[in-house]
Amino acid sequence: MKIIFFDTETTGNTGKDYLCQLAIKELGKDEPIINALYKPPVPIPIECTMIHNISNKTVADRPAFQDAPEYSELKELFESEDVLPIAHNAAFDVQMLKNESIIVPRYICTLKVIQALDTAGEFAMYKLQYLRYALDMDIDVPAHDALADVLVLEKLFAYELNRMTSDWHMDEAQALKEMVKISTQPMTFRHLTFGKYKGKTIEEVLIVDRGYLEWLLSQKKQSDVDETDWIHTLEKYLSL
Repeated sequence: MKIIFFDTETTGNTGKDYLCQLAIKELGKDEPIINALYKPPVPIPIECTMIHNISNKTVADRPAFQDAPEYSELKELFESEDVLPIAHNAAFDVQMLKNESIIVPRYICTLKVIQALDTAGEFAMYKLQYLRYALDMDIDVPAHDALADVLVLEKLFAYELNRMTSDWHMDEAQALKEMVKISTQPMTFRHLTFGKYKGKTIEEVLIVDRGYLEWLLSQKKQSDVDETDWIHTLEKYLSL
C-alpha cells in the first residue's frame, strides 16, 4: 500500500470552488509527486489570495487542472484502492478533488485523528500550523503553501502513528485501520473558536445561553459549506 500526503490551495471552501494548487508527496520520498499551480474555472477571490498568495495573475498562463497532462495519472492515483491519501481537514481537500471529478474512496484525516488522541485537552486548537509549533517540528517552511503544508502533515502523521501504537497498544496495520475509521466519523468539538463565546467550552455556553447554540445549529444547517462536524457537535450537546 502506498501512503501519500496531499494538500490543496483553492478559490474557496464550497461545492462550487476549485483548486489552484495541488501538492502530493509519498511517505518517505524526498521529492514530491506533484507540486503545481492551475488556473481554476472561477476567479480566485482576493480574500483567498491573502491566505495562499496565489492570484489570478499568478495562474493566468497555467492550464486548468482537468486539462493538465498529469490529470489522468493523478485521478488514477487518488482513486486507487492500493493508495491511502492523508490530509489535514481531509473532507475539505476531498471535496475539492470531487469538484474536479476525482472520487477518493478512503483517506486519513489527521485533524480528526489528533482530536481523537487528545483526550486530555493537551492542544488548544487543532489547526495544522498550531500543531506544527506545539509539537516543535524542526521544519523551515512557510505557512499556507500546499507543499509546505504537506511537509508539516507528514511529520504530524508520524507523531499520530507513534501515539496510536504506543498509547492505544496497536501495531501499525491496526493503527492505520483505526485512523481510517476515525476519519469517517463526525468530530465532536469541545470549544467555540468564533463568535461572542470564542474560547468557551460548548458545555459552558450550554449552561448560560442554550438559545445561542440553537441559533448556531440552525445557521450551520443552512450553510453552503460542509458543516457536518458542527451539526453533529451541536445536536449532541443540545440533546443533553
